[in-house]
Amino acid sequence: MKTFLFQGDSITDANRDDENNDNFGMGCGYAFLLASEVERNNKGKIKFINRGKSGDRITDVYARIKEDIINLKPDFMSILIGVNDVSHELTMNCGVSPEKFKKIYGMLIEEIRESLPEIKIIILEPFILKGSCTEKLWEEFNAEVRKLAEISKQVAEISDLDFVPLQDKFDKISSDGDTRYWSVDGIHPTSAGHQVIKEELHKVIENYI
Repeated sequence: MKTFLFQGDSITDANRDDENNDNFGMGCGYAFLLASEVERNNKGKIKFINRGKSGDRITDVYARIKEDIINLKPDFMSILIGVNDVSHELTMNCGVSPEKFKKIYGMLIEEIRESLPEIKIIILEPFILKGSCTEKLWEEFNAEVRKLAEISKQVAEISDLDFVPLQDKFDKISSDGDTRYWSVDGIHPTSAGHQVIKEELHKVIENYI
């Protein structure tokens, strides 16, 4: 049986129960939606684990590298990280600069591959929309998250990893101005928003499974 690991922040966490590894441990977001569809069509062939953690920045994911990545020995892994690196800086002055984000992201990928040389890693693009959590500092949020989105793409290209673009997709589907249909607050997706992430990620992993 192969293992697929989801890593990231609250978007991946999606209120999962970290004491429970079955469906309750998957949360109620894109990880749950994707696992449900893939498991239905591949019974007994793949196990899904969600270790996304609300509030995480790239530095926090790196700090959990042994316990929540390497020790789990996944065959496949996706990472969606970056928004908290910006929001924590703008609202609490404890974020992660673009330069450090790129450095730590690169170290994370390198060390995972050193320990798990056969792993397939997928990087998802961090994205932002205008909403209650972002509109007061919208110009700053928009500019900085897009910087980290570009860096995420660069990390994927440097390491020859699959990259899942999300910002353009969300920009297009919310071009009518109804961003609340896709995101509760500009950061966290609605059920419809999670479905979009699930669909974009599934396009990649269906080549693996």
